[in-house]
Amino acid sequence: MERLIIALQKSGRLREGSLELLKECGLKTDYRDGQLKIVTSDYPAELLFLRNSDIPQYVSDGVVDLGIVGSNLLEEDETPVEIIQALNFSQCRLSFAVPKASGIQTAEDLQGKRIATSYPNSVRKYLQQQGITAEIHPISGSVEIAPSLDLSDAIADIVSTGNTLFQNNLREIFPFLYSEAVLIKGPDLAPEKQVLLDQLLFRIQSVLAGNENKYILLNAPKEKLSTICKILPGMKSPTILPLAVEGWISIHSVVKKKEVWQVVQQLKSEGAEGILVCPIEKMVS
Repeated sequence: MERLIIALQKSGRLREGSLELLKECGLKTDYRDGQLKIVTSDYPAELLFLRNSDIPQYVSDGVVDLGIVGSNLLEEDETPVEIIQALNFSQCRLSFAVPKASGIQTAEDLQGKRIATSYPNSVRKYLQQQGITAEIHPISGSVEIAPSLDLSDAIADIVSTGNTLFQNNLREIFPFLYSEAVLIKGPDLAPEKQVLLDQLLFRIQSVLAGNENKYILLNAPKEKLSTICKILPGMKSPTILPLAVEGWISIHSVVKKKEVWQVVQQLKSEGAEGILVCPIEKMVS
C-alpha cells in the first residue's frame, strides 16, 4: 500500500504545530519525545522526524514526499522544492537587531558594519538589493551574544515575540523577511502518491478555512434584513430562518475571524440581538 512520507522537524518550534495540524486533518499522531517515525493507522502516511535543515534536501532528492518547514529556510538554502501550501502557523520574521545603546537606526546605517547571523544568504541578498556593503559573519547559533563579545555591530536573526532580544539587551531595528510554516514537495511525485497528496491538501485547506473564519448567529427585526445582509460578508448568502416572534428572523453566516468585532458592532447598531460567535472546526468549500 502506498503511503505519503512526510518529514517533520525533529525538534523546534515547528514540530508541535505540524503535529497539531495533521491531527486536525484526521491523521493519528501520538508522538513521544525522541520518536523518529510514526506510521499512521487511519491514513496512508508515514511521518519522519528529521533535522530541520535536512528536510528540503530530503524532499528535493525524493527520499521523502513532503515536508513541513519554515519558508525562511527555503529562502536561505534555495533547495529546488515547491511550496504547495502555506500553513498559517509559526509566523515569525527575520530582523536586524542591535545593542540598545547603538546609534544604528536604518538600513543605511548598516553600511560597513559587522553583522552576525545564521542566515548569511538571506542577509546578503537583502543588502545587495539595498546597495549596502557590510561584513557578514555566519554563526550557527547563539547569535544574540555576538555584539556583547564585540564580534559584530548588529545581528540578523529570527524574531517571534522579541523576548530573546530583550533578554540580551538588544533592540529590533526592522524586519526584512517574513516566514511561516509551509508544506513542500519535490519535483517528481508518483501518480498514486499525487492522489494521496490531493486528499491531504483538501483536508488541510478545510482545516485552515475553519481556523480563519467564525460562524455567527443573530436575531434581528425582519425589516433590517437587507441592511444586515450588506454587513455580513458570508460565503454566498446568509441562512435566514423565521422566529416564533412575529416580525423577527434568525440569521446565520460565516465571518472572517479578523473582522468579527467590527461586524458584531455594526450588527448591534442595526438592532441585532442574541449574537453568537462560534468556532468552525472544518470548512469545506
